[in-house]
Amino acid sequence: MAPPDHHLLVDGNHLRLSRAAKENHVRPAADPLFRTAAATLRGNVIGVVLTGQMDDGSAGLDAVKQCGGIAVVQDPRTAEAASMPRSALRRVRVDHCVSLEQLPGLLERLVREFAPRAAEIPQQVLREALINLGSDGMEHLGALGTPSGLTCPDCGGGLWELKDDKLLRYRCHTGHAYSPMSLANAQVEKAEEKLWASVRALQEKQMLLRRVAEAAEQGGDPVPAAQARAAADQLEQRIQALRALAEQRGEDDDPPQAPEEPGV
Repeated sequence: MAPPDHHLLVDGNHLRLSRAAKENHVRPAADPLFRTAAATLRGNVIGVVLTGQMDDGSAGLDAVKQCGGIAVVQDPRTAEAASMPRSALRRVRVDHCVSLEQLPGLLERLVREFAPRAAEIPQQVLREALINLGSDGMEHLGALGTPSGLTCPDCGGGLWELKDDKLLRYRCHTGHAYSPMSLANAQVEKAEEKLWASVRALQEKQMLLRRVAEAAEQGGDPVPAAQARAAADQLEQRIQALRALAEQRGEDDDPPQAPEEPGV
């Protein structure tokens, strides 16, 4: 189990904790764990995606499959939060989809079987695993994808669209990585953060203008006082409009969700 705010990675014969860049806007994330395990142990990996929100784990489970491992997903109909297992079923050719009650028996059986023959590690999986383990992302992004024209919500750097026939994903040179769903969610959060910052800045300007009006009145100068008070009143409309936008959480702001029925 990864402790809070740390990725759990497989590095050779060791488990490593890392506070490297978030993936899918979370840390710990399932994708770096699955990916580094697959790149290190190849066919000796069983990846399991359980209940959870959003779609973390889908890209990592695909890496497990590409490296010869076994992919297991909890039946979304038995999951408290079905988004993660549903996403994995849509994007990965899984080997087993079982209920939570069936999972222990399945894992006990699988670990007693001979592992599949070791598969060659795809270059994309290997390069992304190296980024997770601390390699400079700039060394790999050119081989991994092409500039997308989008910016990273976490650091503001340019996002590269990865060359992946199965999964549309994005990564920046500092190591942040996103699925479209997690990127959309992070963009909404960043937009809301900037709106509240704008509200705060305008409120501070309004406070200053009202203080200027008060000081002008005390100094017996009514014209500048009236001008400052009028400017402060005009700001109120802008503040309220921005506040309404920041508080609005309509359907248009919600990230795309996976379909209700799993595509097994």
